[in-house]
Amino acid sequence: MHALRDDDPTHVADYRLLGRLGEGGMGVVYLARSPRGRMVAVKSIRTELAALPDFRLRFAEEVVIAQQVSADWTAAVLDADPHAERPWVATAYIPGPTLAEVVTRHGPLPESSVRGLASGLCDALADIHGAGLVHRDLKPSNIMITIDGPKVIDFGIVRALDSPTHGGLTSSGVIVGSPGFMAPEQVRGERLTAACDIFSLGSVLAFAACGRLPFAAPGGGAHHALMYRVVHEEPDLAGVPEPLLPLVRDCLAKEPAARSSLATLRAREETQFRHLGPWLPAPVLAQLWPGNQGGRRVHPA
Repeated sequence: MHALRDDDPTHVADYRLLGRLGEGGMGVVYLARSPRGRMVAVKSIRTELAALPDFRLRFAEEVVIAQQVSADWTAAVLDADPHAERPWVATAYIPGPTLAEVVTRHGPLPESSVRGLASGLCDALADIHGAGLVHRDLKPSNIMITIDGPKVIDFGIVRALDSPTHGGLTSSGVIVGSPGFMAPEQVRGERLTAACDIFSLGSVLAFAACGRLPFAAPGGGAHHALMYRVVHEEPDLAGVPEPLLPLVRDCLAKEPAARSSLATLRAREETQFRHLGPWLPAPVLAQLWPGNQGGRRVHPA
């Protein structure tokens, strides 16, 4: 968390702002305290986005839908005001590191942990898709790691940017998705469906198992080169445990229709995680255990 800037407000509605958690294409995310003392994350939408035709109406509709998503595997949407000068939405505060931070600090996860991750993410996507939403930006920095399992954040709001005449194609100039985790149809600017989240799921699982992007070239490279590989080249899955390779490959099919459905994924043996013990390796559990505040953080923009 970073300190508030001079031009930041001290309150958003009745929420007292404590600091900045991050900033992204949609706006700024603040750590805030509710009137009852609850810690929440408040996302304040950029004014230029709020000025787009029909944005506020679509934003309000998406918030209502997102509030119906179960909080078992996601950050619950608690409150919002689409009609404020700067629209905002408040979600539950989730202490803990992101998947990106866990892998950066501790290295790739063992097979059992990747299975637990796959199980939790499939359940989260089932809840999100069941509410009629598509996440569109599933990536390691949008997945919080907790003792009880992964929690998905930043879902359900970006669709408010879509033009209703384009059937899912964002036309606001805001890029929805992250290079390396975007599906090929996202890169091509085509209509997005739940299948794009399946592709992102495959990329996330490969990253968790290998510690690197499945489409990254040695030495990195520019975003446009990374997106070219997503569309035209096969992923590098060296390091993914052999039992998990079929699952990851099915998720990463180039064409949406060729990917496994979420229902099929949830029925596979690879995602049937059994809670016979901790789902995370000991060093990660030590970071998360209650009373250990080191490394704790909240979700980014």
